[in-house]
Amino acid sequence: MPNMTKGERDDLHRLVRQREKVRKSNAKLRSKELLADFENEMAAQYSFDDDSVWEQATKAAEVEVAKAQKRVAARCLELGIPERFAPSLVLSWHHRGYDNLLEKRRIELRRVAATRVEALEQRAVVDIEMASLSHKSDIAVAGLTSEIARTFFESLPTVESLMPALSYEELAGEADPPVVEQLVSPNALRQRKFRQRHQALHNADVTPKPALSNGTDDAEGDEAA
Repeated sequence: MPNMTKGERDDLHRLVRQREKVRKSNAKLRSKELLADFENEMAAQYSFDDDSVWEQATKAAEVEVAKAQKRVAARCLELGIPERFAPSLVLSWHHRGYDNLLEKRRIELRRVAATRVEALEQRAVVDIEMASLSHKSDIAVAGLTSEIARTFFESLPTVESLMPALSYEELAGEADPPVVEQLVSPNALRQRKFRQRHQALHNADVTPKPALSNGTDDAEGDEAA
């Protein structure tokens, strides 16, 4: 943006701010629209005759159910079950899926949808602000007249440099106790520690005692021998 006057830069700054404000408002409106669309989809009910394929399948199923019901009724007659007490087969069409049939499940789905939409809105706001900042930066650079000022602007740190990628080795460090010991069963670990303590006590018992410098003690030891 070369050769821009101060008035032109001020006008562009105001325009960028206004556009940012409008786009953020649109993001909020979009969130409400997404939730409304989700509610409509979840509350939708479908009749068997809404679609020709559904209608044909339903009619074919009704024929088969009628045949099966005749067999059930005949068997009930053989078993001596009165007609008013006899079981029967019926064909039912569910106007909605099982996922949105139960109120508890619908509440859960609403919560998930609200969380997802909120994340989308936050991401959109960040993108809007980043785009706005980029435009403002271009306008500001156009007003810089010295090479020193431009160099200073370009030397500003980026987010990536301020927030470097995580290093697994630095983050994990040395496990305490070591991972190998954590993978060993508690019983095996206790047995190994017991053997180590037993060996340490044994080593302490066999350590030679220092010789005594008292001659009397040596004599008493000779007499006892």
